[in-house]
Parts: sequence; C-alpha cells; structure tokens
Amino acid sequence: MKLSIKEKLGYSLGDTASHFVWDMVGFWLLFFYTDVYGISAAAAGTIMMVARFWDMAIDPIIGVVSDRTKTRWGKFRPYILFGAVPYAVLAILTFTTPNLGEVGKIIYAGATYVLLMTAYAMINLPYSALGAVMTDDTYERAGLNTYRFIAGFIGQFVVTGLALTLANFFGGGDKAQGFQYTLFLFAGISVVFFFITFKTTKERVQPAKEQVNSVKEDFKGLFKNQSWVILAIVGIVSFIMFAMQNAAIAYYFKYYLGREENVQLFNVLGTVALIVALPLSKPLAKRFGNRNVFIGSSLISGLFFILIYLPGVQDLTTIYVFNIIAKMAYAPAVPLLWTMIADSADYGEWKTGRRATGLYFSAAVFAQKAGWGIGAAIAGWILAATAFVPNVEQTEIAITGIKLLVSVIPGILYMSCAIFMIFYKIDKKMTDQMKIDLDAKRALEN
Repeated sequence: MKLSIKEKLGYSLGDTASHFVWDMVGFWLLFFYTDVYGISAAAAGTIMMVARFWDMAIDPIIGVVSDRTKTRWGKFRPYILFGAVPYAVLAILTFTTPNLGEVGKIIYAGATYVLLMTAYAMINLPYSALGAVMTDDTYERAGLNTYRFIAGFIGQFVVTGLALTLANFFGGGDKAQGFQYTLFLFAGISVVFFFITFKTTKERVQPAKEQVNSVKEDFKGLFKNQSWVILAIVGIVSFIMFAMQNAAIAYYFKYYLGREENVQLFNVLGTVALIVALPLSKPLAKRFGNRNVFIGSSLISGLFFILIYLPGVQDLTTIYVFNIIAKMAYAPAVPLLWTMIADSADYGEWKTGRRATGLYFSAAVFAQKAGWGIGAAIAGWILAATAFVPNVEQTEIAITGIKLLVSVIPGILYMSCAIFMIFYKIDKKMTDQMKIDLDAKRALEN
C-alpha cells in the first residue's frame, strides 16, 4: 500500500491544523491565564488538569464510536469534515477574555477549555487513527508520520515563533485582544487545512467482515496487548515532561533570563531542529529498529534537557545549543511512537482476529493527555508552591522552581522512557510476519 506524495502532504496538513491549537494551549495558555486574563497560577493549573481528565474520559468513547462508524467517507474521515468548524470556534472562545469577576473568569476559562478539548478529541483522535488505515506497511507508516510531524512542527514553528508577535500586532497594546485576533487567524487556517486532509486521503485497511461487534472484547484485547500498554506508559511519562516544559518556558525567559522577547527565538530554533532531524526517523528505524531508535532518542535528549539547568543568565548561546541538540535527538522518536501504536493495533488483530484501530489510538492519546494534564497541573502547582507572583521580580526559590520545570525534571522523566521501552517486543521480524499473515487473511476475505 504505497502512498502518493499528494496523499502524504494532504494528510500532514491535518497535524498543522491540530498544532495551531495544541501548541497555543501547550505553550501559551497557562501564561495567558495568569498574565493576561488574571487568573491565579494554582487556579489555572487546576483548570488545565480537570479539563485534561475530562478529555481523557471521552477519548475511549470516541475511539469505540469511530471504530463502529460506517459512512460513504469511511470510519474516521467524517469526523475531520464535520469537526473542523466547532474546533475553530471553541479555540477562539478559549482565548477570549470577558470581564466576569474573579469567580466568573475561572468558570468561563474552565468551561471553554473543557469544550475545546472535547472538540479537539473529536477531530484529532480519528485523524490519528486515519494514518493507520491508509496503509498496513510499517515503513510506509513511518514515512507518512514523518510527513505528518514535519507539517505539525511547522505549525508549532508558527505558533511558538509568531504568536506573541501577532498578539502584539493585532492588540496594539491590548494583549487580550491580540490573543483573540491571533486565534481568529489560526482557527481559520485550521478549517481550510482539515478540509484538504479530508479531500485527499483514503481509508484502505478494514477490519475482518466477520468481526463480532463487542466493546468488551475490544478492551480486553487492548489491555492484554503488552506492547500497547508499554506505549501508553511511555505516553504518560513523556507528555508529563512536554507539558511541564512547554508551560514553564515563557516564565523561564521572562523571570529568570529577563528576556521575554527571546522565548520566540528559543522556540523557533528548537522547532527548526525538530524539522531538520525528523526525516532521519525512517532510515534510522530501518537500520536499528523502532524500539532501539526510541531508546537512544530518550536517553540523549533527556540528558541535554537536564543540562539546560546549568548555564547562567548571560549564557544564552549555551542554552540555545543544549535545546537544539535535545530537540534533534528527540525528533526521530516522534513519528516512531505513532508508528508503533499502529503496529500494536496490527499485533492485536494478528493475535485475536479483532481490529480496533480507533480504540488503540484513542486509548493511547488518553494516556498522553493524562500526562499532559498532570504535567500542566504540576507546573502551575510548583509555581504556586515556590511563591510565584505574576509580573513582579521573583524570589530565588521561585526562580529555582522555574529552572527545574524546564530542565532537570522533564529531562529525568524523558530518560526514564528508555527503561519502559526495553520491554517493547514488536521488532522488524515480527512486523514483517504480521504483514504477510494479515495480507493473506484479508485477501481470502475479499
């Protein structure tokens, strides 16, 4: 099942659209809540955790429902078509700041964020599962996911490199208006990109025709699949790290380095490093195997994240260099994680005769969002515990907390992923055999 360049590019634009919101939330929402909307760090962190846990609760439901969706467009593509506009509207509302008083602000922020995460799940989970049914070849999937994440990190490049500039331009001194208008722009582009993804992609891998519709059996097979369980644990740990670091980086530049304007350059250089190194994913996987590449990536990347703690206020160059090396080491693992989730779904079908692609991806994303919610909440709580106060000079303990959030804590967490991946057993020999057996089975059914 070879995929054309057009189909890979069309599919990849969906991740650009997803990153416009994912990265606005990940990099700027905590900062927006505390320094623009005027919510306390503890309240903001709690809102982000509660919203993520709600998001997690609906993920498996979306996975189960999408697996059982039957339309002329397929199982997963309709969610991209009909979810694009609600997703865009809620993104704008989340970065809108009505004056409702202290309690009203917290309620509004919580409600809009919960609804945004619901809309995000409704479109992004089927989008992720779509990549697994466009082809059944593990290396084609690695190539497709490489396209996907290059496009996704281009979206991250735009958000991290231009969001503050656009907010200042559109706001003219009014940061609240600036953020809102910036989201109008990002949301509009997202709708167009999702429509292109819908139009250019095709679902090819189908479940067995005789497969009995049983949610219980699907979940039973999921949790008996050791490879998927390991990937879920890795997702939780790594996304705690991502959320914590992304949420804290704006504070690191504003309050520790005293160079708030430089955070965009830091993010841009890191994103460029990711984009440059992403194409190494497929050739490295062919040479060393998906698991081994991921293990090496987490060890090297985690080490250089830890080293970011050491440079002083004036040593910006070293901070940039450590971040660039960490991001380049991390990049090849990004598409491989999603490739391995697809392979684990194949493994489940190979062993049990049941295919539940949507459930496998939604449950994996459930785990990742659990990590994201925990990480964002921990960031807010650590800021509160170290006596952080917005828009004033910080105490030494508050500065130490901020530094740990962007370096040592996430670095150790990411290095720990290597330990879990040692127990992941789907190697090249197994994926080749699975493909032969499943192709033969599908040929008989058709």
